[in-house]
Amino acid sequence: MKLEDIHQFFENPPPTYLCQELAVCYILCVLIHGESYGTELIQKLESEYPTYRLSDTVLYSAIKFLEEEGAITGYWKKLEGRGRPRRMYQISSEWQTTAENLSNLWQQYINRRVN
Repeated sequence: MKLEDIHQFFENPPPTYLCQELAVCYILCVLIHGESYGTELIQKLESEYPTYRLSDTVLYSAIKFLEEEGAITGYWKKLEGRGRPRRMYQISSEWQTTAENLSNLWQQYINRRVN
């Protein structure tokens, strides 16, 4: 390690990977605005929040948790311009209020990290 490596780290810090708790709140935040699928959730995070990443493992364990809780439902859909059908996710109507509350936790987390 060199002294310039330390400066480089703070100028261009490595991405922060979401834990499952943050992933659950992030997923709900996206799904409040409309249905989505796994790869799209990861791509949206990277484009809207470039300093954050979401691993497949954490994403799908968060999705599994949300499905088991009845928060989201999934169905297969063939998307135009895509090869195979995608598993689309949407918020269950009875979870709308809870989803909004957890989505707000994500927004608060991001706002605290930015400011």
